[in-house]
Amino acid sequence: MVSEQHQTEQEWHQNSIGQSRNGIRMEMDRRKTIMKKWKRVTGMILAALLAAAALTACGNGGNAGQTAADSETAGNSAAADSEAAGNNAAAVDSEAAGDDAASGQQVVRLGYLPITHALALLAEKELLDAEDGAVVIELEKFSSWSDLTDALNAGRIDGASVLIELAMSAAGQGIDLKAAALGHKDGNVIVVSDGITSAAGLQGKTFAIPHTQSSHNILLNDMLTENGLSISDVKVVQLAPSEMPSALAGGSIDGYCVAEPFGAQAVAQGFGHVLYHSEELWDDSLCCALVLNGSFIENNPETTDFLLEKYNEAGKSLDKEKAQQIAEQYLGQNADVLEQSLEWIRFDDLAITKEAYQTLEDKVVAYGINENPPAYEDFVYQTQE
Repeated sequence: MVSEQHQTEQEWHQNSIGQSRNGIRMEMDRRKTIMKKWKRVTGMILAALLAAAALTACGNGGNAGQTAADSETAGNSAAADSEAAGNNAAAVDSEAAGDDAASGQQVVRLGYLPITHALALLAEKELLDAEDGAVVIELEKFSSWSDLTDALNAGRIDGASVLIELAMSAAGQGIDLKAAALGHKDGNVIVVSDGITSAAGLQGKTFAIPHTQSSHNILLNDMLTENGLSISDVKVVQLAPSEMPSALAGGSIDGYCVAEPFGAQAVAQGFGHVLYHSEELWDDSLCCALVLNGSFIENNPETTDFLLEKYNEAGKSLDKEKAQQIAEQYLGQNADVLEQSLEWIRFDDLAITKEAYQTLEDKVVAYGINENPPAYEDFVYQTQE
């Protein structure tokens, strides 16, 4: 079963990477078209200006003052047209490059799913908005990991809060991505229906994860291994995070592990309970991470380091009260669900250490999730000294 899932996942990633590269080529073609149109418009304006000046000079040779005035008027008009055309073209290029021409601020476009694992990113957005400085974040919300990773891999967004295993898999197949920081520490649970009281009770049962390339898949394997079982002892299905609580309540699955607050939703509403917390299986587990496009980092090294500085500052500011406030603002969940979920997660230290990453590498290889993960030095971004 693991082999079939892994093969299916590899096929999905190959298709995704092909779509990503096509997207990049389409974006480059679009920009070339814009520049060609801009050059044609400029040429027409200059030609019209020269023709008007020549006619004026021939027909009004005895009135040099009027000729100068007419020429100045025509020049001002052409300059205005040229400026307007230039502004339009610049606006398009500015939008593609992520610059807010009106304010002079650099806009960094970052994707996320509405989960507590993205709270550090959401808090950084609020922090930079309050500072109203040279850099601002424009958030793009996605409903699935596949849609988010397609946009990230194609360069349609500058970065994202994403499952680190998904980014590792894409990087291993040639997509230029760098993990810059963790999204959180701990914060995952294995939730099961009330009739199941141990891992042994999951034998022959259906268990949901959001993606094979996920820490949730690792935690499931950790739990089974610790209890003398294997992945073949359960039926593993993939569901969108928001679908899992209702699937458990309806009996179509018997347990799941997913990003929060969807585990807390089952607990708070009384149709499931926690069998394991992530730290019981894998202390300081790596899950979501802030991942940036390599091209963005290369073109914006100072902005990248500034973003990371503010990201870590935002994470450290997330005490329970502030985390609750940000979660209620962005996640659209009941306050009691969020309060329960935030008991399980922390954001105080979001650095990706080499030791922690090595543990992740070992686990994805051992469980057949990624046979050749990228090395720490190649994948984890280090700030400039």
